[in-house]
Amino acid sequence: MSIDQNNINDVIGRDVHGSDGEKIGQVGQVYLDDETGKPEWVTVMTGMFGTKESFVPVAQAQFSDDGLRVPYDKGTVKDAPRVDADQGHLSQDEEAELYRHYGLDYSGDRSDSGLPDRNDGGRGTDVDETVGHDTSGPTTDDAMTRSEEQLKVGTEKRETGRARLRKHVVTEEQTVTVPVTREEVTIEREPITDANRDEAMAGPDISEEEHEVVLTEERPVVEKETVAVERVKLGKETVTDQEQVSESVRKEQIDTDGVEGDTPGQSDRGDQGRR
Repeated sequence: MSIDQNNINDVIGRDVHGSDGEKIGQVGQVYLDDETGKPEWVTVMTGMFGTKESFVPVAQAQFSDDGLRVPYDKGTVKDAPRVDADQGHLSQDEEAELYRHYGLDYSGDRSDSGLPDRNDGGRGTDVDETVGHDTSGPTTDDAMTRSEEQLKVGTEKRETGRARLRKHVVTEEQTVTVPVTREEVTIEREPITDANRDEAMAGPDISEEEHEVVLTEERPVVEKETVAVERVKLGKETVTDQEQVSESVRKEQIDTDGVEGDTPGQSDRGDQGRR
């Protein structure tokens, strides 16, 4: 659906998508035609933290739950002529320059659509210098709205590095002391006594004999087995640092000029919302 007086407040702050579906920015302000009171322009906040505002005509814009879709791509909107969005209205020269940028015919004659009549193809001669006004200061109200910029600071995540675990095989020498045993031959001599005489004299008196003893020894035997000794894994922890961000902001100041009973040039420099 198109933008009208009934959904102006719903449009402000919504996402703006271009003709290719890419997000361009967010709606900052809606400008109305002074003659008809119908929406004629919206400003689109682009750049870092929405610090830039570009004017876009709403004649062919469509508003839905997804936001506002305009028939222009992101580059066309961002390259629109720079116009101070805080001045509250557009001059004829500014509006004509914007129309030329978006390839639209410009005329100062009033039309029911809230846009200048494009049938003429040229610039009207009998027109008021101010052709639009900011919805924050409607002509039906005697008060003046004072606005100011406020910083909106957020954070974004970006990749700073990567860490990975890798294991590889290394070889090292280990020395272990192992006790081993061996058998050696010993000779034992016993005198002939009454206790062993019978065993000693059991054979022939003179003979040849041969006795054999088997000797043994231990040798080290090495076997290897693989055992798990520990688990190693990567973890992350969040560390919070404090960083200061500085940016220039503007604010409006309301001065009184020539008010009876007041000193000329007296300024209201407080932070009141309305006077």
